[in-house]
Amino acid sequence: MKIAIYAFDGMTMFHLAAPLMVFGEVGRLGLADDWTTHLWSDREGSIRTAEGYPIGDVAGPACADDADIVVIPSWPVDLPVIDDALRQTVTAANRRGAMLVGLCLGAFPIADTGLLDGRDAVTHWNAMDSLAQRRAGPRVDASVLYIDHGDVLTSAGTASSIDACLHLVRTHLGSAAGARVARSLVVAPHREGGQAQYIERPHPRPTHDATIGDVLDWALARLDHPLSVDVLAARAKMSKRSFIRHFRDATGTTPAAWITQRRMDEARSLLETTDWGMDTIATACGLGSAVTLRQRFVAAYAISPSAYRKQFAGRDRRGSSAHSEHPSRPGARTDEAADRCRSAASSVMDGPVSAPLGK
Repeated sequence: MKIAIYAFDGMTMFHLAAPLMVFGEVGRLGLADDWTTHLWSDREGSIRTAEGYPIGDVAGPACADDADIVVIPSWPVDLPVIDDALRQTVTAANRRGAMLVGLCLGAFPIADTGLLDGRDAVTHWNAMDSLAQRRAGPRVDASVLYIDHGDVLTSAGTASSIDACLHLVRTHLGSAAGARVARSLVVAPHREGGQAQYIERPHPRPTHDATIGDVLDWALARLDHPLSVDVLAARAKMSKRSFIRHFRDATGTTPAAWITQRRMDEARSLLETTDWGMDTIATACGLGSAVTLRQRFVAAYAISPSAYRKQFAGRDRRGSSAHSEHPSRPGARTDEAADRCRSAASSVMDGPVSAPLGK
């Protein structure tokens, strides 16, 4: 199994090291004699990493000509379009049956070849919108760690590269081999279902529409109240139609979608920082009941609220027991809770073999 890993000037050492370490560990553990990793670039010679270290003895593009797996582990942060020479190397590898792997921002050059057109793909959360707009565009899935189509695999940001590479070890050598490599590297052999990258979804106050900005601030402090479009439009002193138009112009989404995401952000925050029961959290977020909370949470993140809490809850949590109640009454939010809502949050993401991870 020849694995050709693309390297370029300015890439970080971590992005380069992730596939080298996972695939290299296969040989070091004696799990397969024929697994070899090779670095290649646009020209033979050396590259210099983002940290300033030179890496020599890098092969030229011909290295990929007979590779079984061609890995692009990252891409420049300004997301340039792939050049003709690299495009030709990547598409030729695909035509002869090699597996293409785009880790993190490495999904972009693969998308530029057209091999992801109309297909599900994933990349680092901060670049998902840009990937969705590339060419005719992949269908970006913000709920997964990696997506394996059989001939092309893409992964989410940074550490998800390790998950994707472990998946390839399991695919080719079996789950026992994947587990041995994971244990050796001291990482989870198969992260639990749907655990996509928990991405930060900032929601800055619109600077060009003070009225909508005021409504957003008002709504964030009242997530436990009914917040229909009619209620929000009334707060803005606009007609419903005019409000929806102004809201989309200011935020890029609909009022309902924005409120739902903010409620899910708040639910995750409360799961991480409190011992409140599910009904209390559901009420505090305006979701009504634990059943609704669970349905919405699983639909958004492919993981249950209780599993999320088990994995991400902090040690210093508010509420001393499972019977702790929301402060004062469900309708009365504290300044701390309102500030937490305003301070942005995180979000969550697996494909054709994005299969719920761990299932």
